Amino acid sequence: MNTLCGIAPELPASDLQASCEYYERQLGFKIVMTLPDRAYAIVERDAVAIHLFSDETRQHTPVGAHIFTHDLDVVYGQMRDRGAVFSQHITLKPWGNREFRLADPFGNELKFTELPLDA
Repeated sequence: MNTLCGIAPELPASDLQASCEYYERQLGFKIVMTLPDRAYAIVERDAVAIHLFSDETRQHTPVGAHIFTHDLDVVYGQMRDRGAVFSQHITLKPWGNREFRLADPFGNELKFTELPLDA
């Protein structure tokens, strides 16, 4: 049986260095790889990897990424304490999910959603 086992979205960045610093300082990710030409980088936090690519001409449209956690309140607090600016604070949605949202410097939207502990 074939099984999908992960995803690593590629997000555009008009200033790759600034984006890497944002993910590291405000969101608690670690820069794990940067290409020598500084046109591509990978940041990781726990089991989540995000690939950032340079788009200085802004030819790409900002995208959205949905990230799941069992510890929504803790993650929110850590990011808030690091100076992240939220476009949506923790909210209970009509369909039952608790989530918060923020945007990176390029305008890519990151949505963090709480998973039940048994999921």
